[in-house]
Parts: sequence; structure tokens; C-alpha cells
Amino acid sequence: MKNIDSSVETRNVDRLAGLKPKDLNDMEKQSVITLAMKVLAIKHRAGRSLSSPEATGNYLRLKLAGYRNEVFGVLYLDNRHRIIALRELFQGTIDGASVYPRVVVQQAMACNAAALVLFHNHPSGVAEPSHADEAITRHLKAALALVEVRVLDHFVVSAGECVSFAQRGLL
Repeated sequence: MKNIDSSVETRNVDRLAGLKPKDLNDMEKQSVITLAMKVLAIKHRAGRSLSSPEATGNYLRLKLAGYRNEVFGVLYLDNRHRIIALRELFQGTIDGASVYPRVVVQQAMACNAAALVLFHNHPSGVAEPSHADEAITRHLKAALALVEVRVLDHFVVSAGECVSFAQRGLL
């Protein structure tokens, strides 16, 4: 007969706590990344609320880490900040991507979004926002305000770090 108390205990134990990257071979590291993407995809699927800037930043960092060119995208949200869709809208080169406010607004309207989170990666590995990043954020915020869609944040992501415009007071 199975002991119910022991199965509850097993679920509350972090079986991965002692793992260190140096202890894993390449195949195991890839398996951990794949598992992490699955866990994060569940937490960031349509209908789920964004839990925190840190969790969203970690999800985006893992999602965009392997990209060699700049990608600009949007998390479209409903009025309770639940995810409607994640769209990668613009692909660029190693140091930039052209972003068209008209397309972002069109997609927001098509999704019936009330709010959104902008994101893009910096393949250089430096997540510090540029003046161009700040300028496009202001343009997008103004364009989206005309159709009553709020910009909650803009994340600049690199493999090693993630910068939130909202946390920096840039929005």
C-alpha cells in the first residue's frame, strides 16, 4: 500500500537543487534547456497571467538566447494581463532590426489586445538599451496609445542578462 505522506514529501523536494552545469555532459545540458523551455512555455501560454518581470525576462532570455540575429517581438495581453499571443514580428541583422509601428498596432488590433510587452534581443551579448531602443519604444507607446493599448514593458535580452524598461523607469 502506497504511503500518501511520502508521495506528498517527494513532490515538495527539489531533486535538481544540487545539480551544477559542470556536472552535466552536453546532451544532459540540452535536455535541461529543453525541459526549462517546456516549463516556461506552460507558464507563458495563452490565457496565463504574467507573474513577474523576472519570470517574463527569464522566459524571453531562454527563448531568444540562441538567436544570431536581432529579433523584435510582442507579447499581446488582455485587460487582465493574460497572454493572448507571443509574436516575433521583425527579423534583423546582427546589430539591428527595422520595427514598423503600423504592424505592431495592426497585430494588437487583430489580437484584440488591451496591453502588451515589447521585447528584442541583442546578439552582441550586451543587454543595455540603446538610444534607438528608447526611441522606438516611445514611438510605439505613442502609436498604441491612440488605439488605447498600453505598453507595460520592453525587455532587451541577451544570453546572459535581461533589462526591463519598466524596472529602469524608461516607460
